[in-house]
Amino acid sequence: MKTAIVTDSASYLSAADIQKYNIHVVPITVIFGKQTYLENVEITSKQFYERMRTTPELPTTTQITLGQMQTMYDQLAAEGYDAVISIHLSSGITSFITNLESYLPNVTNIRVYPFDSKITAAGEAYMVLLAAKLIAAGYTPEQVLDQLVNIRDTTQVYFVVDNLSHLVRTGRLSNASGLVGILLRIKPVLTFEDGKIVAIEKERTMRRAYAAIKAKLAAAIEAADYPLRVTIENGNNPKLQAEWTADLTASFPDLTIDEGEIGPVVGVHVGEGVMGLIWAKDWEKWPLDKIN
Repeated sequence: MKTAIVTDSASYLSAADIQKYNIHVVPITVIFGKQTYLENVEITSKQFYERMRTTPELPTTTQITLGQMQTMYDQLAAEGYDAVISIHLSSGITSFITNLESYLPNVTNIRVYPFDSKITAAGEAYMVLLAAKLIAAGYTPEQVLDQLVNIRDTTQVYFVVDNLSHLVRTGRLSNASGLVGILLRIKPVLTFEDGKIVAIEKERTMRRAYAAIKAKLAAAIEAADYPLRVTIENGNNPKLQAEWTADLTASFPDLTIDEGEIGPVVGVHVGEGVMGLIWAKDWEKWPLDKIN
């Protein structure tokens, strides 16, 4: 069986990984006023954050259309694929994956296996890259889905935004009610719970928020009986990302550390300056011989 891997642009895979692992990426649309842009196709992260800073109109996003997905699936079927594993942005912050699942009975020329990452950015990317690795090793789509649940269960994310106004504005902060007045004045630590963004700790500075997140990473490393991989995410905040990378490399010399970027679609909701850590069982060191 020839199986393709499809994801959306909110996984923020590098161009090198997309090419190396033959990943098919469907772009999500960013909107400024009446102008629409396909993420990473018609607008770069640098252009997005500059425009977000300098224009009065605040951006929004719109879901990938089912027509876009049908076009992608048709293209893959025409290329001789029998099946596709379609891994997407958390159902807790968009209804896209639910809509896709409802639409799939209309897709008759290729077997589609949808998967809800329940996260975004590097967490989603880890799942995509693991799926590609397993398919290349000869595993069936059903076997791959079992392992995607496994890596999803090990995935943790903690991040801190420069301010909460964008998350509140776009309605993506699940427990915002009653907290907004307080949280807008501090640096809250946020995470995903059941695929939804929630504030879990209140810190006064970015430095203290980082210390709280680093402590959670240290506890995860201590508790895990498998190798972890961590990605340091930044939303147009490369100087702070470099500082976090240097500190984590010194503190955890055996840990695999990547650097990632929060692009336009997620940037709409978290704003410029966001920083975070995402970690999970290392997809690259996944034990193939232990998969049933």
